[in-house]
Formats: sequence, structure tokens, C-alpha cells
Amino acid sequence: MLLSKTLKFYKRKDIQKLIVKHAKNKEIGVRYAGGYFGKRPDTLVYENDVLALAKKKATSFHVSEETWSNPLQLNPDLKQHELDELRKGWDLILDIDCHHFTYSKIATHLLIKILTEYGIKSVTCKFSGNKGFHIAIPYEAFPETVNNEPTKKLFPDAPRRIAYHLRDKLKPLLEKAIMRIEKNSVANVAKRTGIETKELILEEEPVYGGKPSLNVEAFLEIDTILIAPRHLYRMPYSFHEKSELVSVPVDINKILKFTKEMATPENIDLKIPFLEREKAVKGEASQLIINAFDFYPREEEKRERKEYSLPEEAIPEELFPPCIKIMLQGMKDGKKRATFTLINFLKGVSWTADAIEETLYEWNKKNPEPLREVYLKGQLKQGRKAKEAIPPHNCPHAGNTYYKDMQVCQPDNFCKKIKNPLQYATLKQKLTTKKKGRERLTEEQKEMRRKYREKKKKESEK
Repeated sequence: MLLSKTLKFYKRKDIQKLIVKHAKNKEIGVRYAGGYFGKRPDTLVYENDVLALAKKKATSFHVSEETWSNPLQLNPDLKQHELDELRKGWDLILDIDCHHFTYSKIATHLLIKILTEYGIKSVTCKFSGNKGFHIAIPYEAFPETVNNEPTKKLFPDAPRRIAYHLRDKLKPLLEKAIMRIEKNSVANVAKRTGIETKELILEEEPVYGGKPSLNVEAFLEIDTILIAPRHLYRMPYSFHEKSELVSVPVDINKILKFTKEMATPENIDLKIPFLEREKAVKGEASQLIINAFDFYPREEEKRERKEYSLPEEAIPEELFPPCIKIMLQGMKDGKKRATFTLINFLKGVSWTADAIEETLYEWNKKNPEPLREVYLKGQLKQGRKAKEAIPPHNCPHAGNTYYKDMQVCQPDNFCKKIKNPLQYATLKQKLTTKKKGRERLTEEQKEMRRKYREKKKKESEK
């Protein structure tokens, strides 16, 4: 059914023209029926190529955030300075997803309002094709340099900082808007999102007018993990395989009125722009990027920059928490997030870079639809380059739904004692080491310890 829809849709000359226009100077990834991607790097230059690919069962087209002088020269073995030389610029693409479609619309509406208040007139938006939205600001809106550094070299650091900064500004506005429509009922939010009520309450004893403080971070997602070198996002006017809807541009003034019916092939509006470079004013996003670099993200920045002490010895797999063990069995969905988590976790438990690489390649073979080798190789390369170990995301009872969203959170009794998967492994190792130490004691030493404890107990009773 999907293939008949895609072929009919991609046959349209107006759709071909819009797809090729958006592909200019960008790396392209083509997804085919069966879920696999075609070769990378690839480009789209001619309109007829869109139909030719559709006839080969292409279901969707994906495009890089970065623009390149020659995308076909890209390969995973390029060094950072070589990538910087090839990169012409990067577009800011914010992926918004809030577990519930109405909340995604509210978050997107509010975020666009924040951006327009910065004086940025080139903001555009599109429906992702399933549950969220992509907000875009073209590279042409940013200044040539930031802190005397060429802006084109600030990828992915700059867009990540912008995302953290915007999320911090969005949280109180989103909380207020959602609590208003839900009549201050956290239970209603829990029902819509599927998240437990206790995880949605930020303060057990409310301080503002007796109303509970809503933890919007439990369901608000502005994806920063996927803002990465050579990351691809779904092209405008491209199908989403699960929903069979089209990723269509949306009028930024009518986000709240958008319905998924507007994303069916027969209902799409081709007059709404997405990433209009020619209308961007150079430097109109200067204040945004300057504020983002001045901003110190309260939680994420602490998590990402906190120096973590590696254990002296590598921690074996049998001491890993349930979530990591489940991931290592193979993933149907969430493979990119699992890659990020596994690399950081294994590095945090003192596994060597070679051991991590071997494990990740073996893990990828277990996935029903393996990740492309070029993607996995790129992530492993980034992991090797990172100087500090970055702890993975915290557990759900520490205020993060990351592992629940990936459907790998199956806590055991030990999980209650920790807030992060790395804590689980390191604490287990310490307890195991102590247990082995006790087992090595001679009977005479054990008897001496027993007498010493009895002596101390009697002294305390006196």
C-alpha cells in the first residue's frame, strides 16, 4: 500500500522540483522498502532521479543539516579539519517531540514565538511525518563568526548549545500552557503521555499558588543527541514509513490548527515554505547564538561536562544494569540512541576503544535492521576522540524517561539504589570486590573479626 502511494506521489513534477531544490549542496540518504538505506554519500541533482529512485522502491528521502562544497567527497575516515574545509555551513534543525501530539504542537508554537522575539524572520517549520515537528533556521541567518571563530566550524557544538538554551526558555512557558489546558491536573497529563504521575511532579510541595510544578522534561524532547556530524533528517515532501503521512511544511502562524489530515498526499499545501535561504537576513540570528554560548545549561551541560572518574579495572558485562543488557541483545527501534548510550556506558566502565568497537559491531548484527556501517563507524570515531567519559542519561526514577521511551527499562531490586546505569555497574563492582575479599579471609581472620564486632557491640551497650 505504501509503495503505491509513494510512487504516485513522487511522480509529481512539482514534488520532484521541491525535493531537488532542498537537496542543493546537501548529502542525501535514500530509504527503501525493507527499511535499509542506500549508499552514502549521495546527492540529488536532477528531478527525474526522484522518480527513478521511487521506481526502485525508495520510500523516503533524508538530507544533512550541513551544507557541503562537494558532498560526494565525504567519508567516515575524514579528519575534523578536512570536514571543516568541506563544510559550507549548517542549518539549525530542531526536532520537537512531546509524547502527545497536542503537546508537540504547543511546544512548537511557543518555541517559534521565542525565536521570532529574537527578531529572526526566516524561521520555518514542518511536520516530521509522525509525532512531532522540525523547526528550521537557515545558516544564512547566523553571523560569519562567533567569538572570533568561523561559525561554519561550530557544528555540532553551536546548534546543541542553542537547543539547550531554547529548551530552558521553553520549559516554564510550556508548563504554564499545558497546566492551563489540563485545568492544573497532572493526572490528565499522565493519561495523555503515559508517564507516571510521580515522574511528572517536579515539587511534591507546590510553592506557587498551591499548584503542582510540572516536570515538562519528562516528556519534552528537543533532540540534541542527533545533532551530529553528517546526521540526516527527513526531507520536506518525503513520506514517513510508519504513519504513511508526508513531512509537510506548516505555516508558523497556524501550528496549533495543524491536523495530521493535512499531511495526507491529497491534502498537502505546496505554497508554505521551508528553509527559505533567500529571505534570511545575515546576522538576524546573532543574538540567539551569542546568548546560547553565554548560557550555562543547568542539567545537560552538567551531565555532559562533568568529569567522571573511570574505574581502575574494566567492569565485566555480568555486572551491567538490566537496561544495558537488554540493549546489547539487539534493538528493533531506538538503535541510534542505543549506540550513543552504549558507547558512553562502555567507555565509562573502562572498556578499551577496541573492545567497544568489537562489541558494537557484534551488537549491530543482532539488530533486526542493522544500522548502516558508515553511521556506526562515525559514532565510534567520535567516541574515540572524546577526551572525557560522559555518563549516559539518568534513570526514570531520577526524572528521565529516556530508557522507558526505548522500552529497555526493566529494573531489578538493585536499580532502586542508583540514579544512573554507570552507578549500577561501579557499585556492583565494589560490592563484588568486597565479597571476594571476605571470601579470601582465613578462618582465623574471620574469627578475629567476629570477636572484634562483639567487643564493639558490648562497649556501645555500656
